[in-house]
Amino acid sequence: MTDRSLVSVVDDDESVRESLPDLLKEFGFATSTFSSAEEFLAYGLLSEPKCLILDVGLPGMSGPDLQQELMRRQLAIPIIFITANRDKTICTRLLEQGAAGCLLKPFSDTALLEALNGVFRGS
Repeated sequence: MTDRSLVSVVDDDESVRESLPDLLKEFGFATSTFSSAEEFLAYGLLSEPKCLILDVGLPGMSGPDLQQELMRRQLAIPIIFITANRDKTICTRLLEQGAAGCLLKPFSDTALLEALNGVFRGS
């Protein structure tokens, strides 16, 4: 299905960075994790990830700020945002700005797989 496409996870929550890659590997993806937007940007191979699972509320550069920076750099990496913020207008706004998906934490394995399938069907 995915030929081990690389999905990068950017989240400041260590438990998310530890558990999400295990689930992604079960789905057949290769993974990389980063604790901040700045750490992700410092990664030398920004064109490698085929999808980014990105926390909205990162300290420092936020998830939406990283989305804007990637657009400025003309890096078209599909982004699935994740957030614990219950304000549904956040997801609406992010989707309008080009996000491939937005999931409210805690989200189900099925919801994540559906969002990923949407990204990889469209690529």
